[in-house]
Amino acid sequence: MGLREDLERFREVGEERREDLTEFIEHGDLGGSGPDAVRVPIKIVDLPEFAYDQRDVGGIGQGQGGTPEPGQPVDPGDDGDEDGQPGEEGGDHEYYEMDPEEFAKELDEALGLDLEPKGKEVVEEVDGEFTELTRSGPNSTLDFERFFKSGLRRKLATDFDESYVREAVRVAGVGPDDVFHWLREQNVLVSRAFVIDAWEGAPDHDRWASFEEMDANVERETAVERIRREGLNQIPFRRDDERYRHPETVTRRERNVVVVNVRDVSGSMRERKRELVERTFTPLDWYLQGKYDRAEFVYIAHDADAWEVEREEFFGIRSGGGTRISSAYELTREILDERYPWNEWNRYVLAAGDSENSSNDTTENVVPMMREIPANLHGYVETQPGGTAINATHAEEVETAFEGDDGVVVAYVSEQSDVTDAIYRILSTQEAE
Repeated sequence: MGLREDLERFREVGEERREDLTEFIEHGDLGGSGPDAVRVPIKIVDLPEFAYDQRDVGGIGQGQGGTPEPGQPVDPGDDGDEDGQPGEEGGDHEYYEMDPEEFAKELDEALGLDLEPKGKEVVEEVDGEFTELTRSGPNSTLDFERFFKSGLRRKLATDFDESYVREAVRVAGVGPDDVFHWLREQNVLVSRAFVIDAWEGAPDHDRWASFEEMDANVERETAVERIRREGLNQIPFRRDDERYRHPETVTRRERNVVVVNVRDVSGSMRERKRELVERTFTPLDWYLQGKYDRAEFVYIAHDADAWEVEREEFFGIRSGGGTRISSAYELTREILDERYPWNEWNRYVLAAGDSENSSNDTTENVVPMMREIPANLHGYVETQPGGTAINATHAEEVETAFEGDDGVVVAYVSEQSDVTDAIYRILSTQEAE
């Protein structure tokens, strides 16, 4: 393999391949990204090259300035490395930057998902295809094809060969009623009034001895043949046949979503648990922001009480108080009712904690409120590194209460490798709905 091939391989491995998305979610530095830009690291690999010291101007084989003479031992202590600790710094990185929409598409491909967002708020009503018909309108919108077919159908349904009728009234021994009934039996759609007029205007009534003789000697012209002979001017168009095309009204709905992120900040939520919450919630925020036209986020922290915070504070807060998860749902219901009505907003209520809660709070308060708060999805993420604690029962109680309900999902994250599985579980539940 030559130098050119080496260069191409290094560029492919180093600069053109970003970190795997699931690896980035589970182990990467999420803090380098913002709400509108996801920065995924790209490992930089130094390309091989020859280095020349321009200051070295000595001749070939010339021993000068400390260069050992032939046979002189080299200082064994000079191994080319300076004193110091083993390398502790990571390799240099550049970043592949994507917006949330691209992130959502990439995550769909990585996890095999495709959440179809729902529209809520009416943005505008616009003109669609010309499918609706009315009795009035500008000439340019006249549905001429329909208009022409209506006249043609009338022509075919009511037209008859007048010459054939005038010969039928000249049959000997019959009156107008006899002629009318016989013509109708022959599917000649003539009116009784026309037959009477033709009878009265006939020059004689004994030209033919019978209807059979008349029919055998008189050629009957069809309506189609007459239209071909007379042209379209004889087609009886009527104003009632006019229909004008109007565009159907298409209601465009903006795909709005509000995501309420709820986090337990009580004393039991130590740093490792907080990190697992951040690793789960942050990609979910990016994903939903990328899927919807308009996304807003609410962050609620709680111990025994709940309060709304900014995103910058959300993952770092730690309190020394106890835990009452229902306080967060009380605040969630209040915020959603006041700012995000269900008929205009898609709603996701995502809570996380270590499943520890005050006695009976889950069954008596949280579960009933989850049923009362309309949402596309209620989710709870249990972060309990090393396994579930004895008194950590909230997730299990919620899962039992909503068993078989696609609108509620519970996920368990005990280590970083569980994060993408939890995200998949949450989003695939909503996708199935």
